[in-house]
Amino acid sequence: MKKVKRVFVILLALFMLPSLAACSEKGEERTITIGTWFDIYYVSKHTSIYDDPQVADPETAQMMLDNLRAVEKKHNVKIEFVNLTFEGIQESITTSIMAGKPDCDVYIVDTQFGIPAVLSGQATSLESMGLQDTDVFNAQDVVKYLNVGQDESYLFFRSIDNNIPIYPLAFNMDMVNAKGLENPQDLWDRGEWTWDKWREYLVALTDTNNGIYGWSGYWTRLLENLLFSNGTTIASGPQTTVTSPATVQVFNLIYEIYNVERTARPWDDTDWDINNKMYADGKSGFWIGSDWLFSEQGGGELPFEIGVVPWPVGPAGNKDTNYHGGASANWYMIPRGVEDARFVYDVMFDWLNWYDYDRERAEDLEWSENWYMTERNFEYAFMMSKHTGFDIWNNLSLGDQFSMVEIMSGEKNASQYAAEVEPVIQNALDNFFK
Repeated sequence: MKKVKRVFVILLALFMLPSLAACSEKGEERTITIGTWFDIYYVSKHTSIYDDPQVADPETAQMMLDNLRAVEKKHNVKIEFVNLTFEGIQESITTSIMAGKPDCDVYIVDTQFGIPAVLSGQATSLESMGLQDTDVFNAQDVVKYLNVGQDESYLFFRSIDNNIPIYPLAFNMDMVNAKGLENPQDLWDRGEWTWDKWREYLVALTDTNNGIYGWSGYWTRLLENLLFSNGTTIASGPQTTVTSPATVQVFNLIYEIYNVERTARPWDDTDWDINNKMYADGKSGFWIGSDWLFSEQGGGELPFEIGVVPWPVGPAGNKDTNYHGGASANWYMIPRGVEDARFVYDVMFDWLNWYDYDRERAEDLEWSENWYMTERNFEYAFMMSKHTGFDIWNNLSLGDQFSMVEIMSGEKNASQYAAEVEPVIQNALDNFFK
């Protein structure tokens, strides 16, 4: 009896050899877990496009769901997300990665805690995965990377979007033409749009007798964009650079247009919006632009032509390398210690590429294009959105401890104010990166 049983087992094993070989060749199914603080669609548990209660385009949703099934089959994976909450995801990054066993294969991170995670060595670099010659560093039809001032890049996100999250410099084309000035867009194209040239325009467009100023706008966006235009930041790492020569140059420019040349409308601290919206009454030569801001004021319905242009290049800046505004999106991060990080990235790439590289099928920028009013305006904004940087001074909860109000009012000069706020900002950074 034992002999018969042994023969049966041998025959059964021989019968199963092809099946076992197939399993070995395919490998075990792996689950890719995405840590987030909100629900994402579509992942493996979803069986219908209407599992997303906010589904707006059934055709697009079905393509995304079908692509998910194809990714599962191609990579032999399941994709799931874990809603850790906003606070919980930060705790998970800090504790599990440091322990060498990340809770998730991928984290969605806000820049305010994603960048510290990168700087503290908790992320896997894209270069270490051998991605230098792939989409993320080249065409960026599917994903784009965020440079956080390191030799390598660690954060990536989808390239497609339905609006342009950028703040170009807007201007009143009619006022520029009336003064016989050249279109700033042409100056930009020739590499002649500089701080000095912009200041000439501010002087030419200012008419205080009639309440017209060369510049008016939010000081926060002014500061951010002038910093990037001069190739500098205030807080892009553990040590503040607020007293660097390039940063002090930015402070000094703001001081002078408000207090020396008086080409900037005096700041109204009682109503932030009025500082930027007076352009709609034809009272500003230059101001902060964006699709959503134009939509609030009627954009092309106003009785004058609006142009947008990248911010002028500062004395320490470089047109070819300057950032064009701050990165505001959430980003994906593959943590240090994840098994086969390149495989995880490839799964994420294919999952995000549900439109098979056809951006026109996936990206609906019609609304944004409409509010930029002209194709040329939109092209500048689109270009700017592809090269953003970061400066986390606005994420440090500084409140009234740091603002440009004292400089704009003339109470403090540039060097004096930079030296005064340096310890405040550094203390905030020490707590931020601890």
